[in-house]
Amino acid sequence: MDIIHLLPDSVANQIAAGEVVQRPSSVIKELMENAVDAGASTVDVLVADAGRTSIQVIDDGKGMSEQDARMAFERHATSKIQKAEDLFSLHTMGFRGEALPSIAAVAQVHLLTRTIESELGTDLTIEGSHVTGQEVCSCPIGANIEVRNLFFNVPARRKFLKSNQTELNNIIQEFERIVLVNPTVSFSLSHNGTLITKLPACNLRQRIVNVFGKKLNEQLLSVEVDTTLARIKGFVGKPEAARKKNTNQYFFVNGRYMRHPYFHKAVLEAFAHLIPEGEQIPYFLYFEVDPANIDVNIHPTKTEIKFENDSAIWQILVAAIKDSLGKFNAVPTIDFDVEGRPDIPTFDNTQISDVHAPRVQVDNNYNPFRSNEGKHLKQAPVNWEQLYSNLPKAENAEDYHIEEQTEQTDNLFTDGTQKQMEMSNSHFQYRGQYILTPIQTGLMMVDQHRAHERILYEKFLKQIEGQKASSQGLLFPELLQLTPSDCILFQDMTDELRSLGFDIESLGGGSFSINGVPSELEGANPVIVLNQMVETVKEKETGAENELQHRIALVMARNAAIVAGQALTNQEMETLLGELFQCQNPNLTPTGKVIVSILEHTQIDKLFGR
Repeated sequence: MDIIHLLPDSVANQIAAGEVVQRPSSVIKELMENAVDAGASTVDVLVADAGRTSIQVIDDGKGMSEQDARMAFERHATSKIQKAEDLFSLHTMGFRGEALPSIAAVAQVHLLTRTIESELGTDLTIEGSHVTGQEVCSCPIGANIEVRNLFFNVPARRKFLKSNQTELNNIIQEFERIVLVNPTVSFSLSHNGTLITKLPACNLRQRIVNVFGKKLNEQLLSVEVDTTLARIKGFVGKPEAARKKNTNQYFFVNGRYMRHPYFHKAVLEAFAHLIPEGEQIPYFLYFEVDPANIDVNIHPTKTEIKFENDSAIWQILVAAIKDSLGKFNAVPTIDFDVEGRPDIPTFDNTQISDVHAPRVQVDNNYNPFRSNEGKHLKQAPVNWEQLYSNLPKAENAEDYHIEEQTEQTDNLFTDGTQKQMEMSNSHFQYRGQYILTPIQTGLMMVDQHRAHERILYEKFLKQIEGQKASSQGLLFPELLQLTPSDCILFQDMTDELRSLGFDIESLGGGSFSINGVPSELEGANPVIVLNQMVETVKEKETGAENELQHRIALVMARNAAIVAGQALTNQEMETLLGELFQCQNPNLTPTGKVIVSILEHTQIDKLFGR
């Protein structure tokens, strides 16, 4: 009995769609690349519910005829290659002919398109790979394609989509990758009817600044080299722009975004000994190579690209970046403009003739060891005790010290039922970092910064829950500038930030005015603190409210806590320890670092060989 059979087209299309369409951002990528390949000068992207409900891409490219519009949704139907050899001379983003069929297999698609030669356009509707309607219509030149209810017929795939915030961040990430490599095209992105970003056509550097903020412009160094193997241009950050995480790092080859760990190591090699170990540098590097020397047909996402001469290009890249760094560190020759300078009088030593060098007078007969030389010293008064006759009699210092220590020792843990963590009211600060205090079982050591971090963390969590916090107005408001993706995330944090005491006002375009800060943040830079909050929240892909509150409170506590090296009085140490042991977990910081350590009596005795 034969058991092998062909799969139905609907099933085969859904299997293929699993490789191309992984989430809403995959649809954005494919549709935007098609718009760029069509020669569009303006591309508008409209998203609803992070792509779950609707994704719409409108372009003013060359459009499609009625027949092409229908053929575009057939598997392996493409206008970009005709034979296998064309794979080695690609100049377009797409070439497989799989994107539109894969999208149509797992969504409801509505397409409006018209070419410049046609007076009427085509209105095409497809649902789950099946054409449900096609008719002529009146529409602008270009293409307007809307993808609704993604994964409506694959509920398992729809179920495993992340939160709207995470999916929207992924959409913005794909959007940024495409706009960075097409600066001559105007783009816009809207979510739920709200414009997130609008990028006019401009040069490459301005496009990078428009996407990531004006602050980045001051940190970029130009890189450009032209060889027979490759032409490399773009920008790298200055050494002071290095950060530990969430750094903007982009490679592009022939107008296509790529991941390339080998070339990433080349960038780090060029910055060796210039940035701290473990930190990353921002870069935007664009490679132009012969299409015959690369292979983009490795993975459906086309982000993994193989180079024929990657070792040689590695060396070219390192040399180009080092050359840019050398120009940055070079000291320019100062050439003053002397035209129109004022007359400055100069010193003329011929005008002064009676000036002599100072002379030193020395008494050669002076001898400090003669006994009669000290007679000029004042003698103490004979009846000096009378000066202190009206003061109470002072205790002997040594006796006082002994009595004090004895009293403290007697007061320590005389009751066996007292808690082991009961402490003395006298504390000692070591290296401005640790608080030492004797307890019943030995010597307790507390990290003062971590202790204060735990105290403030629990305090800020309570403020967020109860929304009761004091705010301190700023004399001069601070300006916070965020990227589109960070702006969306920041807006979701505003309620928690206001409950902590932040007074923040949106100025539009990713700009926010900081008018007030929590009183605990006195002395800290609010812009740095808020940027740290955004970066910390981005690390964890979760939409859980308690997780968001935890990360906000954690960053606040870290920035407001007393620093290592800050001197504390005995009363301040007493208060700090008292508040610490009222916390839910006084032994560990919110990130699990040790706060309290005890050196027991037996351990101390061993140090002295007892």
